[in-house]
Amino acid sequence: MRNIEIEEIGATPIADRKVEMVERKGLGHPDYICDSIMNQVSVELCREYIERFGAIMHHNIDKGMLVAGEVKTKFGGGVIFKPMRIIFGDRATFEVEGDNVDVNRIAVDSAKQWIKSNLRFVNPDSIEYQVEIASGSAELTDIFKRKGTILGANDTSAAVGYAPMTPTEDLVLETEKFMNSQDFKKRFPESGEDIKVMGLRKDNRIFLTVADPLVDMFIDSEAGYFRKKRELLDEIKNFAVEHIDLETSVSLNMLDREDRGMGGIYLTVTGTSAEDADSGQVGRGNRVNGIIPLNRPVSSEAAAGKNPVSHVGKIYNVLSHRIANEIYLNVPDIKEVYIWLLSQIGEPIDQPRIAAAQVIMEKGTIESIEKEINDVIDRELANIQEFCMKLAYGKIPVC
Repeated sequence: MRNIEIEEIGATPIADRKVEMVERKGLGHPDYICDSIMNQVSVELCREYIERFGAIMHHNIDKGMLVAGEVKTKFGGGVIFKPMRIIFGDRATFEVEGDNVDVNRIAVDSAKQWIKSNLRFVNPDSIEYQVEIASGSAELTDIFKRKGTILGANDTSAAVGYAPMTPTEDLVLETEKFMNSQDFKKRFPESGEDIKVMGLRKDNRIFLTVADPLVDMFIDSEAGYFRKKRELLDEIKNFAVEHIDLETSVSLNMLDREDRGMGGIYLTVTGTSAEDADSGQVGRGNRVNGIIPLNRPVSSEAAAGKNPVSHVGKIYNVLSHRIANEIYLNVPDIKEVYIWLLSQIGEPIDQPRIAAAQVIMEKGTIESIEKEINDVIDRELANIQEFCMKLAYGKIPVC
C-alpha cells in the first residue's frame, strides 16, 4: 500500500486565467550551460560506475558555476581577452574497494564534449576548468551500500509536477527550440545560442520578448546588424503565427538603439553572454519540463547533476511531471492535474511519505476516476527503477 491521496480542487486552470507568464532560457544561456554540463557529468559518472562496479555510486554534481570571461566585439569578428571558467562541485565517489575513479577527468571531458556538441563558436580547450568535487559524507555514501534494489531517499524533500502545458508554455518552449535548431542556424548562422524567450499572455493576446545575440563575425556594420535583426524577427513572427491560434506580437533585442555603435547592438564573439556579460549557476535555469512557469507551483530543488537513484531532488522532480502527464493522457474528464511527491530520508524512493494528486475536473466527479488516478500513480512508483535508469543514461532531459 502506498500513501496516495487524491482530491479535486476548485481552481481556475492556468490557460483560463487573465494573465500568464512563462520564460525559457535557451541552449547558450549561462544557467542552461551549467545545468546541462553538470547533468552530463552525472550521466558519465553513472556509466563509469556501472561499467566498472555494476552499480551507480554516490555522487551529486549539482553545485556548478560558470564564471563569465572578457571579450571585445568587433564587426567581422572580435577577440577573447579572458576565458570563461567552469567550476564543478559537489560530491562523488573516487574509490571503490581500492579501485580509483578519475572523477576530475570525467568532469572536464564531459564539459568539453557538451560544449563541442552544442556551442558552435566556443573552443572547449580555451576554457578554464576548476574541479572542486570531493568525497561524500559517510552516512549519505552508506545509502549505496545497504541491501535492497530500491535505495532509500537521501533527503526529506518535496516536488511538484503538472499537466498539461498551456499553449503559452508550449509556444515559449518551442520558439527557443526552433531558433536553436540545426536548420535555423544553417539559415541564420549569425544567430547565437544564448536565446531567451519571455512570454506574456494577457487574455487572448500573447507578447513574446526574445533575446538573441548575433555573432560578430557575420556582421559587417551597424546597418548590417539591423538588417539581420529584421530578418530574424520576421522568421520568429512567422513561426509564432503558425504555432498558436492567438494574436501574437514579437519583440527582439529590445535594448538595441540605432546610431549608438557597439553600445546599441547585441553582439557576441561566441554566441553566448557567458563570454563577458553574464555568469551562470546550476538551478537558476529552466525547470525539468524546460520552462520557468511563473504561474505554477514549482519544486525548489535543482535536478541537474544530482544522482538518479537516491536523490529525490532529481527523481521526484522529474517523476512528478511524468505522473501528471500520464494521468492527463490516460484518465478521462481532467482539465488540469498537479502531482505532489514528498520523500522521507532513508525510506525507499518507491514509498514516498505522500503522493498527492490535485485535479481540476473538465466534467464529472473525482470519485468516478479516483481509482484510475490511483492506479497510474501506483504503477509509476512500482516502475521507478526503470525510470531511474533512464535518468542515469541521460534519456530524460532535466532542463
